[in-house]
Amino acid sequence: MGKQKELKTNAMRILEKNKVPYEAIQYECEEFIDGLHTAQKTGAPVEQSFKTLVVQGKSREYYVLVIPIAEEIDLKTAAKAVGEKSVEMIHVKDITKVTGYVRGGCSPLGMKKNYPTVIHESAKNYEQIYVSGGKIGITLKVNPFQLAETVHARFEDIIAGDRRDQ
Repeated sequence: MGKQKELKTNAMRILEKNKVPYEAIQYECEEFIDGLHTAQKTGAPVEQSFKTLVVQGKSREYYVLVIPIAEEIDLKTAAKAVGEKSVEMIHVKDITKVTGYVRGGCSPLGMKKNYPTVIHESAKNYEQIYVSGGKIGITLKVNPFQLAETVHARFEDIIAGDRRDQ
């Protein structure tokens, strides 16, 4: 037996239950760091690394948005994508209450409830993307289509700055 105990998170258990192959990448990290630093630590390509954001619509419903780590969410476009008049990022202090995860360890898999989920369409360009494993220090490498199927997500364009020239 090795020293390091194999860490299993809910996100991993859900992928296994759905027979979705994944690779778990562990990295040293004590507290919240942003996605760009996580990618540096894991060696994951930045454009294939995605962060999980949670927004609340005018209807009080919550939505999960999975976007490239270097990008910003476009709240107007995101609202349209989920059929709301408007959406707002949830407050940092509410992340655990709403998702069951801590800031920086928020995975699109295994939240307290199955919130409607939208993955940015750029994920479709890759065979594998990297998302949080549901715990700070764990990143999951997974096929975006299998991830979308598992969390019943759609692919949409929900990031800022794509429409400046129109």
